[in-house]
Amino acid sequence: MYLREVPGLLSPAEVTATAESIAANQLDSGLILWFPGGHADPWNHVECAMALDVTGNHAAAERAYEFLAGAQRRDGSWHRYYTAGGVEEHKLDANCTAYVACGVWHHYLVTGDRGFLETMWRVVEAAVGFALDLQQPRGEILWARHADGTPWPFALLTSSSSIYHSLLSGLAIAGELGHERPLWRTGSARLGNAVARIPDAFAPKDRFAMDWYYPVLAGILDGVEARRRLLGRWDDFVLDGWGVRCVADRDWVTPAETAECTLACLAAGLGDEAWRLFEWSQRQRDADGNYWTGTVVPGENRFPAGEKATYTAAAQLLAADALTGSSPAAGLFQRGAGLPAATWVRQPASR
Repeated sequence: MYLREVPGLLSPAEVTATAESIAANQLDSGLILWFPGGHADPWNHVECAMALDVTGNHAAAERAYEFLAGAQRRDGSWHRYYTAGGVEEHKLDANCTAYVACGVWHHYLVTGDRGFLETMWRVVEAAVGFALDLQQPRGEILWARHADGTPWPFALLTSSSSIYHSLLSGLAIAGELGHERPLWRTGSARLGNAVARIPDAFAPKDRFAMDWYYPVLAGILDGVEARRRLLGRWDDFVLDGWGVRCVADRDWVTPAETAECTLACLAAGLGDEAWRLFEWSQRQRDADGNYWTGTVVPGENRFPAGEKATYTAAAQLLAADALTGSSPAAGLFQRGAGLPAATWVRQPASR
């Protein structure tokens, strides 16, 4: 019922070591730091909880969600960064906030714990409300609010794509609990249309890999359209033998983005490419089970120097789960795994 190995690539002992490398950075409060003495953000914190769940560490995952429930602000949001001592950065990020819905639905898929879903409903409801309050007339969602509530003046394609997937997760939770949320469905439809059809709605970030693959990873683009998007810029972002560049014009490869692109390839039906990316990622795995945050090639210089982040290990475990179909949540990013059907009307893609 959960991830044990990736035959030929990760042994059971290696999967366990990577999961333990995440759990080792969880504080008594439930917060999961990027690395010892570092900070945490709500999005990557949830991603780490998801990785703990697919490796059978459900109690640790639940403590991560308990932290979020306790730290949530009255407006439904969380601050951008937390440390062991409290808030480090006070900005309120819409994507980081909304992602709790994806994590809560993922936990339910893995465990079947309806009581958990009921307990976290108000947390999810408030978080989704915060994100949708930043939606603009064209459908995009502004990136964040300042601590005083003033919204940032622009939207990001990656952020809005991720929020779309979180909104579908929120709708799945609402449906499972018998709650009608038509405004969530309308908001997600407008958001999906903006991501797919209104590129001018977003700040230009096309140098960055996440803007390339996230509309596919989030399920906004699929089929022919998804494959066209990924293959159209494959050579810009993929470095053979290594994985995905963070930025198209820098040979800095990150295993977290390589793992996310693995998930996007699976969603687009590019199975061979997905397996190849994941295999290449393993050369950035350290013997202690962690993964280096990034590597500059060809010299194999680690950047940031010496950093091995928990979110990188988490992304790798989620990709491993998706590739092997190990947990009940393995299809969350490529088959929807209980999510409602796409909430916006796609135009037929030309062939």
